[in-house]
Amino acid sequence: MNPDHTPAASPGNESLRSARTLTAVIYGLQVAAFFLGITAVIALIINYVKRGDVRGTWLESHFRWQIRTFWFSLLWMIVGAATVFVLVGYAIIAANTIWVLYRIIKGWLRLNDSKPMYQG
Repeated sequence: MNPDHTPAASPGNESLRSARTLTAVIYGLQVAAFFLGITAVIALIINYVKRGDVRGTWLESHFRWQIRTFWFSLLWMIVGAATVFVLVGYAIIAANTIWVLYRIIKGWLRLNDSKPMYQG
């Protein structure tokens, strides 16, 4: 240990720190999708490409959380868009938007606290 009682830098620590930063960037891309749209797809691609790098770490649960957020959000947006003509679609789209914001905020807060996301 260093005199200041922080763990010594090691390739494993640096790799985990880099993956944690990437996870935060992905949450940021998900937020940006509310304004730019395409950034959600970019975030998803990064999740799938880099998923192997976080396998077996607490960050793997964040990647799973982010991937599921994308796919379930897309599903509910399609359902909402398909039912807009009967007006219930607007409620579905609004609820989906709130749900996505909740998942991004919850994920980012747990990432900030260095905690894994829930299993399931």
